[in-house]
Amino acid sequence: MNWLDIPEQVTARVVARCGSAHPHANLDPGRTALVVVDLQNAFMDDTVGHAVCPKAREIVPNVNLLASTVRASGGGVFWIKMISDERSLLERSNADAMLTPQSQARRAAALSEASKGQELWPDLDVRPEDEIVRKYRFSAFMPGTCDLPYRLRARGFDTVLITGTVTNVCCESSARDAMMTNFKTVMVSDANAAMTEEEHRASLIAFYAIFGDVMDTDFVIQRLTRND
Repeated sequence: MNWLDIPEQVTARVVARCGSAHPHANLDPGRTALVVVDLQNAFMDDTVGHAVCPKAREIVPNVNLLASTVRASGGGVFWIKMISDERSLLERSNADAMLTPQSQARRAAALSEASKGQELWPDLDVRPEDEIVRKYRFSAFMPGTCDLPYRLRARGFDTVLITGTVTNVCCESSARDAMMTNFKTVMVSDANAAMTEEEHRASLIAFYAIFGDVMDTDFVIQRLTRND
């Protein structure tokens, strides 16, 4: 899956503003982290999930390939898990109010700390040296709700590759907040997944037009492993 066809006029605006179609192409491998958002059973397993995105299962090989490359080139890999607890339910009550009671119950059950739903998808290549980070909002970079930015900075990372599901919700929310908290931010087009091609494409185009860079897996790997 590689749902990306950026209109020429959008690319032209990026080039005019940034001087390049890929403003973050000069990736520094030792300062680059792979951030994998919400590739959990709750969003991928039809038996326990509450908001399953079937396309998320298709991006797993690309995510694993990126993880292997990032590790080998001196970067870090961070697996993000969405968790639902009493505090988060209280603090996002307006968001939950838009759900039916049945949807609220399914979501809470699928994402509670001890549930199978909150576990990472079993086909992901998670290694002992990787970090697993819990988040309690859509964005993994929202101040006060996730310690990911602090972990990244503590290890000297200033660039993040955003992958996971769904493109236009938790991934885009995380990517926008990452940029606004001063990380160089790249969304990987064929390592993000959404419910539909239209939502995926619109999200990546909107992000690319203003907030950061969009690359596919092959281009990211080429930039991380190049010999300057």
